[in-house]
Amino acid sequence: MFEVIKQYSYLGFTHVIPLGFDHILFILSIFLMNTNLKTIIVQCSAFTIAHSISLGLSAADLFVVDSKIIEPLIAISILVTALENIVQEKINKWRIVIILLFGIIHGLGFANALRETGLDKSHFYLSLLFFNVGVECGQILIILLAYYSIGKWFCDKKWYKNRIVYPISSVIGLIAIYWTIERIFS
Repeated sequence: MFEVIKQYSYLGFTHVIPLGFDHILFILSIFLMNTNLKTIIVQCSAFTIAHSISLGLSAADLFVVDSKIIEPLIAISILVTALENIVQEKINKWRIVIILLFGIIHGLGFANALRETGLDKSHFYLSLLFFNVGVECGQILIILLAYYSIGKWFCDKKWYKNRIVYPISSVIGLIAIYWTIERIFS
């Protein structure tokens, strides 16, 4: 059982760092709009809860969506979050609902990736739980790195949005546009 915990925690973590570049960009987009560490971790955890549910349903073959549909939607979710950072002055009151929705989409993408690597059927729930624990740890590490390298020092500066949020969100948005096109036409 310890081996299952170790294996799936590691698998979840590495699915984010270093393998989940799209996931990293999504988490950074969430971070950029509001650098309050507690708020970001709550949003990240809501995202994890949503993707845990859809991942579980999909991994159990109860709700499966073709990766040709999910992968472009993941890229679009990154684009929408990056654009929100550019056009909104402050966090939209619906942001948590949007994050939950995008969490469902990302969970379906995780399920496709998890299906390729295999899920221990004899320890299904344990494997699923610790895969999500690994993902959450990866996300929190990204948030902490972003916070201690950017947020803590610059978020209160008048120029924070102009010099940090807009340029980084623009680059993330452009990458997301490229991924959307690539994933639709591949």
